[in-house]
Amino acid sequence: MRVTGTGRIRQVPIRFQVANNEDLIRAKFGRIAPDQVRRMVIKGAVDPRICHLALPESVVKRLGLQRVGKVKVLKSGRTLKRDRVQGVHLEILGREGTCSASVDPTRRAALVGFLVLEDLDLLVDSTNHRLIPRDPRIRTYDIE
Repeated sequence: MRVTGTGRIRQVPIRFQVANNEDLIRAKFGRIAPDQVRRMVIKGAVDPRICHLALPESVVKRLGLQRVGKVKVLKSGRTLKRDRVQGVHLEILGREGTCSASVDPTRRAALVGFLVLEDLDLLVDSTNHRLIPRDPRIRTYDIE
């Protein structure tokens, strides 16, 4: 996870779009109309201290995401078991990706971790408390 600036790393509030990836695939092949894709814009926070995506239960239900198992999550020094969903399509700052997420029944807003940001090639600007693309024209992947 790359962070620019000299400020303390903390959560950065964002709004972003999430969708059911299976719906997007079905729409691409004409099995459903594009307006039938379950999607929504949600509030969340980027937290470079966590790894993955955590979604509120309400978002998972509205998108119709399938639970595929359990994961252990560390929250406030405790270890908890949470449901895991996959096929979460998200778009942040025009960058799109698909990932899995843990489901948090107590959470009201999503948490976006550093692995999601790495895939989208987005950086946390800790000085200005915002996200920025490393290169606005194209994603860059480090391979060595």
